[in-house]
Amino acid sequence: MSRIGNNPISIPQGVEVNVNENVITVKGKLGELSQEFSDAVTIEIEEGTLTVKRASDSKPHKAQHGLYRALINNMIEGVSKGYTKELELVGVGYRASNQGQKLDLALGFSHNIVLELAPEVKVETISEKGKNPIVKLTSYDKQLVGQVAAKIRSFRKPEPYKGKGVKFVGEQIRRKAGKSA
Repeated sequence: MSRIGNNPISIPQGVEVNVNENVITVKGKLGELSQEFSDAVTIEIEEGTLTVKRASDSKPHKAQHGLYRALINNMIEGVSKGYTKELELVGVGYRASNQGQKLDLALGFSHNIVLELAPEVKVETISEKGKNPIVKLTSYDKQLVGQVAAKIRSFRKPEPYKGKGVKFVGEQIRRKAGKSA
């Protein structure tokens, strides 16, 4: 019995949900998202709550039941509240700046990395004296903001000896002891 799949989703004020055959569309104040779903699940909307039902108790249907419920919940939360990821640049000389949708990163390479971001993702860079630069990504699409954050982190992953690199704010890096003399 799927605990996640059986939970009903409450639809907040100002969010519109439409189901057309095998496509669900969610529209809110921040944007619009759509997702295809398989025949393994059916979606029912009544009085401000959305429930996801599965066709049978077979293993693939159970897996898709929880998956689609979670995806739809993320879509509804995204168009009403939005998602934010914050990345911290730890290292001497590591800098970040942005002009519109272009993110310019100086991560200790011989050249700066310029990343053109999707228009759905809003980027903001915070540089305070004495503190590490922070890149703040905001979007209504949870999958997209996570993918962009992972791409930025992949340019210079945090290393375990000094902790230098691009890390998520609040992320704990496992530190190793250096060579003992």
